[in-house]
Amino acid sequence: MMNMISSRDRDNPHTKHQTPAVTTWLVLMILLGSGCAFVRGNYGEDINQGDVSTIKKGVSTRAEVAAILGAPDRIITEPNGHDIFHYYHYDVKSGYIVIFSRTNIKSDDIFVIFNSAGVVEDVIAGKKKPPLEFQFWPFD
Repeated sequence: MMNMISSRDRDNPHTKHQTPAVTTWLVLMILLGSGCAFVRGNYGEDINQGDVSTIKKGVSTRAEVAAILGAPDRIITEPNGHDIFHYYHYDVKSGYIVIFSRTNIKSDDIFVIFNSAGVVEDVIAGKKKPPLEFQFWPFD
């Protein structure tokens, strides 16, 4: 049978070492190119801190709070008859490159606690957090 490799290719020193380097480069590019993902998302309605300040302890009712802030994201009923309206907004940034990953979550939460008569007993609001900044992760 006839040999398909010419003597010129067989004796060329560049041809002998080129195949492993090209293969290594291709495998590396496939791994790096296919192992990347970046995701950003928001969950819940943005909370206006000015609206929260209009809720008055001992005065505002469930209906008034719902008119000011909208329907709560979650309602928690306590065994003592108290209801808690929970409003939240989450901002998430996540990504990974091959084996490195990073996820940042910013949350704004408001809890409005009502007594058994349906009047605001307490308002608990977290500090408004600044927007998430760009980070060249996971190296900072």
